[in-house]
Amino acid sequence: MTRAHPALRPFARYHVPAPTGPEAIEHDRRSIEVGVPQAVLMENAGRAAAAILQRVYPEGRVLAVIGGGNNGGGALVLVRTLLAWGRDVRGIVVADRGAGDAILHGWPLHLTVDVDLDDVGWASEMVAAAVVVDGVLGTGVSGAPRDRQAGAIRRINASHRPVLAIDVPSGVDATTGAVPGEAVDADLTVAFGAPKLGTLLHPARAHAGRLVAAEIAFAPWEPGTTGAMITTPAWARASLPRRSSNTHKKAVGSLLVAAGGVGMAGAAILAARSAFRSGAGLVRVCSVPENRASIQAALPEAIYVDASDASAVEGALAESDAVAAGPGLGTAIAAIDLLAMLLDGPRRPTVLDADALNLAAAGAVDLAAVALRRPLLITPHPGEMARLMGPSEADPATSARHAAERFSCTVLLKGAPSLVASPENGLLVDTQGSSDLAVAGMGDALTGVCGSLLAQGLDPVKAAAVGLYCTGRAARLAGRGVALTPSDVIRWLPDAIREEGDAANELDLPFVTYDDGPAR
Repeated sequence: MTRAHPALRPFARYHVPAPTGPEAIEHDRRSIEVGVPQAVLMENAGRAAAAILQRVYPEGRVLAVIGGGNNGGGALVLVRTLLAWGRDVRGIVVADRGAGDAILHGWPLHLTVDVDLDDVGWASEMVAAAVVVDGVLGTGVSGAPRDRQAGAIRRINASHRPVLAIDVPSGVDATTGAVPGEAVDADLTVAFGAPKLGTLLHPARAHAGRLVAAEIAFAPWEPGTTGAMITTPAWARASLPRRSSNTHKKAVGSLLVAAGGVGMAGAAILAARSAFRSGAGLVRVCSVPENRASIQAALPEAIYVDASDASAVEGALAESDAVAAGPGLGTAIAAIDLLAMLLDGPRRPTVLDADALNLAAAGAVDLAAVALRRPLLITPHPGEMARLMGPSEADPATSARHAAERFSCTVLLKGAPSLVASPENGLLVDTQGSSDLAVAGMGDALTGVCGSLLAQGLDPVKAAAVGLYCTGRAARLAGRGVALTPSDVIRWLPDAIREEGDAANELDLPFVTYDDGPAR
């Protein structure tokens, strides 16, 4: 078995916010208000981007496509800095900026205005460039770019040159991740202060490429000033349950897994096996009698509970610390009765997935009522979310928040990326997942991990976010790519949980606070 390259783990400081566009603009304003001049922020931003560009693309001419506002200013500082360092640079201005811009500090930067260039002129500039800098549009823009900016974006994308985007790729929504019109396809995006929430969400994430955040002398992020945080490796590791050296199986988490209708024993096996691999001390598997032989053969460590035996189910529930229900359960009357027994019984922390959510969407389970009686985590994928909430055009972050408010519980919305929302806390954004996880049964494994963490004492928010981190990290360590299976993830869970130390800052620049590769 080959371990994946450790560089697949993103570099991140312990706390990394993910502000929306308006939150980022407000933080900029607040920093200026407490005494950081705007000119200093712009200078630091441009110089940080210049240093990163020099590390990643150290040779050849740099062409900056420069818009108005702060992004254009940052692009000007970048190329002016590179010029001072001896680099061959050029600029094309796609805005009404004066040629004698004070940002240039008197340096004789070669600038051309886009309206003075025909197709041949644009092509000539692009062909001569080794790297293109996108400084056309910034975080404050929403909606499709106007014709002038859209034309520049099309030319950047047609250049077939590496593209570094300033703060966000031009044309993407920094809050929702929407791409309503033309948008730059960046190879590298340098975010200032923190990655913007929209660049972590698809479809914008696919336009951002490698995503790097740089500290530029902003004031500290005050609690509550940003609604989303990234689940960083350091935070996830610090949040993992810790065992006492003097303990026993019932003291480290007992989980009841209710899963697997007729012919669906695999769902129960995957959920239970992942629960064991993520630290549960005892796992009971409640499933139909037809699955008993398969479950006991695959999981000799688990205790089988006959789902058709009410007294056995009640006894198992009474002796368990948490419940994970839904994978492969089906939606027949027997599944409804089993869920009712589990949810009306002792108030154990519970994670509901798959068919448990389909039954809730059909009205057989009242999630808000369940959440009043116990800590509740639900783990819908987008289809299940649509069935629960009705058709919506809202972005994933808004959908997750709305569901958390409606059902008064923690919501893990699976996707790219997966998100964790709760009524009391801000959004947590997972960055470990990838398209490799788009495999049948992966949700069953995640349910088992989250249930195990609930049984070990984590609250639903931490169980969801740490569960996402561990499964995503296990997938990266497995290194199977598109051949990844849930069994691969389960096999590598102990390594993901046991892993220590932080990923290296490959750029070796002290102001870098976050660095993750392109969307996978």
